[in-house]
Amino acid sequence: MCRAHGLPGTFGARAWTNARRTPMLYPDAVTLAADATADDILGGVDPTAPGCSVKDSFASLDLSAAGFDVLFEAQWLHRPADLPAPATPEGVEWTRVATPAELAEWAEAWDADEGLAHLFRTELLAAPEAAFLTGRAAGSVVAGSVVSVSGGGAAAGVSNLFTTDHDLGAAWAGCLSAVAREWPGLPVVGYESGDALAAARAAGCVPTGPLRVWLAR
Repeated sequence: MCRAHGLPGTFGARAWTNARRTPMLYPDAVTLAADATADDILGGVDPTAPGCSVKDSFASLDLSAAGFDVLFEAQWLHRPADLPAPATPEGVEWTRVATPAELAEWAEAWDADEGLAHLFRTELLAAPEAAFLTGRAAGSVVAGSVVSVSGGGAAAGVSNLFTTDHDLGAAWAGCLSAVAREWPGLPVVGYESGDALAAARAAGCVPTGPLRVWLAR
């Protein structure tokens, strides 16, 4: 996402940081190691920029003294590769987004009139490590997700999962079925909180540890 917006950021030994404000809803820094410190983060971001946030991947930082508050907490998830894929709900077909028009339709359904559909630029379709999945019923988008696959093919990361009919269980089932078809043999990882976490657990995803997102005051 950041590369698509011309903001690639910088990878360090223990954190990825971006000195410029990243696209809305995306963090300005992500910890990459459990022993990352506040200093690994604060020198690489602009905490005075409205919306500056940090994804504390191991929930191990305390950034309150640096002017941040906890925005939300969540759980990392893992679904073993050998777990059978759930059946796609009847009447819903999951496919991979292939064209700019399909991406725009996906983004509008994901956005739900929040005014953020523009975040998903067509450049994302050329990113080999990311794919967009769409669930359609009677021709309309009813669910979707983003799937990120690491260069070594170690896992399929599910994010941005959404549904227009509030049936998160059906959305997870359809997404996981599509992932098993498109990337067979890969475990699924991601993170969720609240009702989305409960739906993911019901679909076979197992919590493996906490994470925390901090937002500058």
